[in-house]
Amino acid sequence: MAVNIRKFNTFTFFKLPSAWWCGVRLKYLDQRKAVVTVTHKWFNQNPFNSMFWAVQGMAAELSTGAMMIDQINATGKKISMLVANNNANFSKKATGKITFTCEDGHLIKEALEKTIATGEGQTIWMKSVGVNTDGVVVSTFNFEWTVRLKS
Repeated sequence: MAVNIRKFNTFTFFKLPSAWWCGVRLKYLDQRKAVVTVTHKWFNQNPFNSMFWAVQGMAAELSTGAMMIDQINATGKKISMLVANNNANFSKKATGKITFTCEDGHLIKEALEKTIATGEGQTIWMKSVGVNTDGVVVSTFNFEWTVRLKS
């Protein structure tokens, strides 16, 4: 899987093509934080001339999921991951370049350690906040991730 950001973005072209074509790109990734950007264009807009909510959702989910994938790979174990639930709040019209940041990577390690130790599935909630170029929050997404050791 992805070893660096460029390879991860290539991965999205093949495995998440709708996100890639909408302009969703991973910009930064470490064990604690992931940053994903997407720019409002004619092909990812809604009838109100702002970014379609689902495009924002793809970018927000990738900011949480990229860290999950990275940390699962680091364990060397076969662990499944799945979004079980999510919610979102939209506070401003999303136009221009939107940057989604998740800083909940610290939650992943504990969940992975528990699922490896017990064999039972674990869940964690991770938050991604989208801001425009002026630093104004346009949307906030929360994702409930489940992880489980594969048999």
